[in-house]
Amino acid sequence: MGTSPDESPDDPSERRTPKTREPGEGSVRPGGEGVSTVAATAVREHFWNLPNSITVLRIAVVPVLLLLPWAQDESSSVIIAWLFIAAAVTDIIDGWLARRGQMVTHIGKLLDPLADKLLVSTALVMLIAVDRIPNWAIWMVVVIIGRELAVTGLRGIASAGGQIMGASWIGKAKAFTQNFAIGALLFHYTTIGLPAHELGLGALCLATVLTLWSGYLYFAEYFRGRSGNGVAGGSQV
Repeated sequence: MGTSPDESPDDPSERRTPKTREPGEGSVRPGGEGVSTVAATAVREHFWNLPNSITVLRIAVVPVLLLLPWAQDESSSVIIAWLFIAAAVTDIIDGWLARRGQMVTHIGKLLDPLADKLLVSTALVMLIAVDRIPNWAIWMVVVIIGRELAVTGLRGIASAGGQIMGASWIGKAKAFTQNFAIGALLFHYTTIGLPAHELGLGALCLATVLTLWSGYLYFAEYFRGRSGNGVAGGSQV
């Protein structure tokens, strides 16, 4: 890297005494170039924390769901259903751990919603593939997956503009109902004396209503925030 006339290394009188840095403080060369090895190491160390590891395990359930067409008997359905339920529950656990332990990372913010959408979308598509979601209900799957994609894009746009969109009880109710529906449809057979398949279809209808409702509120809040030139603080997901 070149030096300016005021920093010629050939003139001892112009040499500067290196600034003492505190441990962990990054060093940036003149002109803002470069990132210290210490800072880069810190970023690498933060990725494999407990919340992110749990999120990765949730993503690992996705390939298991792809086995559904070859595992439709009752015992296999029970195993796959419980794996899905366990993965859905970890969504609450890893978020709680990240906030409580101050382990929120940028990669975690990316992976957490990605894991949820992969899990839900894969499960719904595979349920259609094995006819556990009948043809008349396929439009519900299109609405649910389409809404997730639309809201993800909108959320990215809002975040880039400094608009914060938080969760509400409607979004949480949607997520719970959606996961309940998928879990019941994965069980399919009568479980603990209850008609799992019928309960799953009913919950899917309710989840679709909540999906449309929360999606509408999400977009409405976004446009209100834009018109007010401020940061929205009560949006729904």
